[in-house]
Amino acid sequence: MQNYQSISRKTGDIGERAAADFLVRNGYKILDRNYTVRGGEIDIIAQKDETIAFVEVKTRKEAPLSEGEEAITPVKKKRLIATAERYYIEVLKCRGNCRFDVCVVTVSDRLVKHLKYYVNAFDGSKQ
Repeated sequence: MQNYQSISRKTGDIGERAAADFLVRNGYKILDRNYTVRGGEIDIIAQKDETIAFVEVKTRKEAPLSEGEEAITPVKKKRLIATAERYYIEVLKCRGNCRFDVCVVTVSDRLVKHLKYYVNAFDGSKQ
């Protein structure tokens, strides 16, 4: 029997693939996926023209107890911003504009039922 974590990871993978496909269909180039450093991870890093989008993907099954948008807490934002800063400095070498997007995907029976994409979902400046 599969444990909850592996089922949850598979559901998350479906959502991340759907988000990456959505971005590519809309003219983005995927620069990186699951960029991880100590203390944080960014699901997708994509570029369109001169703008870099740091994308957090939240995947939920139908009729979830909480919406994906609710999972973007102040602590989560702080971790995303810190991780993005590292990527921006170490990988991009400080080039291009950047923003933080959120993609919420609803899945049922391993199929994507709905995808909501929020451009510039939150401010990346230090509060």
